[in-house]
Amino acid sequence: MRDAYHQELDALSEDLVEMTRLVGSAISRASTALLDADLTLAESVIAADDAVNALRDDLDRRALDLLARQQPVASDLRTIVTSLRMSADLERMGDLARHVARVARRRFPESAVPATLRSTLVEMSQVAQRLVAKAGSVIASQDVTAAMELEGDDDEMDRLHRALFTALLEPGSPYGVEMAIDITLVSRYYERFADHAVSVAGRVVYLVTGQRAEELAGSS
Repeated sequence: MRDAYHQELDALSEDLVEMTRLVGSAISRASTALLDADLTLAESVIAADDAVNALRDDLDRRALDLLARQQPVASDLRTIVTSLRMSADLERMGDLARHVARVARRRFPESAVPATLRSTLVEMSQVAQRLVAKAGSVIASQDVTAAMELEGDDDEMDRLHRALFTALLEPGSPYGVEMAIDITLVSRYYERFADHAVSVAGRVVYLVTGQRAEELAGSS
């Protein structure tokens, strides 16, 4: 009976890793749709978000069922509670990828990204993909050191986010109001996507150690 119970706990972790794979693919494809004005790809990202939502709903249902049936204590309780919170972070990351795809769809057949800002958006997409891939690896390995690194990795996304705002606010900026709004929104979506990846990693730290990441960082 206990072996079956721990298999169910392991399955929660496996589903969380699968969610990181799905949202990582979503942000990658949404970025391509945005940059290349690919309507078909944008529509596929929007439709695929249902799979992320369904996986989150199923994971949450099973986690709550474990709480009710097993009355877990100590580390097992942390596993279930953090799984519920991580699934919420990952579901939100899927939503943010969908938002990027919706901007691409709204501006079709034009690209929402001007040529002068394209390289910055490409970098933001790459950083987002690296962060979610690392979050998935951290969930699977429960590597606290790697999890703690994500906060620093996110600094690059914050830098890019600020660079876009600087470009948009420069005197004599060539970007019209609609384009500036689109870029502001997209930049925020990437920045929030990265923040949720950091949050996932922080929850892994708590799962393993029983301490929050900022507490560990402060004591080191």
